[in-house]
Amino acid sequence: MILIAIGANLPGPDGEGPLATCRWAVEQIAAIPGIAVQAVSNWYESAPVPPSGQPPYVNGVVRASGAIAPETLLGALQRIEARAGRVRTVANAARPLDLDIVAMGACVRAAPDPILPHPRAEARAFVLLPLRDVAPGWRDPRSGRSVDDLVAGLPDQAIRRLAPP
Repeated sequence: MILIAIGANLPGPDGEGPLATCRWAVEQIAAIPGIAVQAVSNWYESAPVPPSGQPPYVNGVVRASGAIAPETLLGALQRIEARAGRVRTVANAARPLDLDIVAMGACVRAAPDPILPHPRAEARAFVLLPLRDVAPGWRDPRSGRSVDDLVAGLPDQAIRRLAPP
């Protein structure tokens, strides 16, 4: 099981809002050779973490399957981000698209990139709540903790599920 977090808080190059960009990203992920999208979470709106003057983010998670190397998937996701207008500047900058590999099966690795599972996913409601939508039985392969346990231990974060279209 491959879990990919999707987030955006700036309009894409076509001027569409973050939700449209996130939906477009799902289509692009589905087009990666060797990947099959199995489920897409609800979409959520969340305050930036860490707090800043940025606009809120739209976040979701894709559950996919496939046989692809972590480095190959990371490169494909970074190319999708670039097509959406992402330019890497400073850490935690506002962006038209952010794609992160949260986990790839039971793979645990500290280097090279991507680090798996994602090192900050377990502390972020904007990752764990949509992850629970698509993989309610998921366990962090590093700690063995269930997604429900991780959600229960989250600090208070401003997040809300968006209404379905």
